[in-house]
Amino acid sequence: MCFSATASFTAGAAISLVGIAAIKTRQHRAQLLFACIPFIFGIQQLTEGLLWIQLRSHAEGLVAHFATHVFLFFAQVVWPFWVPLSILLLEKREQRSVLQKILVALGGALSLYFIYCQYLYPVDSAIEGKHIVYYREYPSSFDLTTIVIYAVVTILPSFLSHIPRMWILGSSIALSFLITSVFYQHYILSVWCFFAAIISLSIYTILRGLNRKKKSQMKALRL
Repeated sequence: MCFSATASFTAGAAISLVGIAAIKTRQHRAQLLFACIPFIFGIQQLTEGLLWIQLRSHAEGLVAHFATHVFLFFAQVVWPFWVPLSILLLEKREQRSVLQKILVALGGALSLYFIYCQYLYPVDSAIEGKHIVYYREYPSSFDLTTIVIYAVVTILPSFLSHIPRMWILGSSIALSFLITSVFYQHYILSVWCFFAAIISLSIYTILRGLNRKKKSQMKALRL
């Protein structure tokens, strides 16, 4: 969350509850990764709440450093691979397209790149106004490329999916990404994750709708 420790902890707890509800809603293993997205967002926001406290108290040490790395791990390593893979697994095998599989591979490559960068290059965080800014001394020549790939692998899979209403998720992520890129350019990691956390509600809605449809189809077959 981008505004305060209280906001981060409140949102983190609320989103985690949505995540638990989504996990309980799932009906088979293929839905697990998709259902876990809100819960992981919740953990990510709780981590940033801890970071807010550390930075406000000017604590220079292991906890702030650890929280910074954990948040960046979720934001940069987890989501580029997790999002396209979780959507792909929801598809029936015969409906999975080559492009969807390419996006999963591309997201995995981006995640590996960020792991490499976080391991080799210094990262830090600081409060600027009402936001946390994350300083990353990654190779600047790849900045634009990684942003474009990140956007593609987290947005496009929703529009390629055959799952009903999945396009709502893609549209919401795209809109939030656009807003943060235009108005919060220097705080895009923190602020975009806030918007994306709100989108977790659409994931719960998609899962409920998907499983409700399957139940209706099963009842129709029994009749």
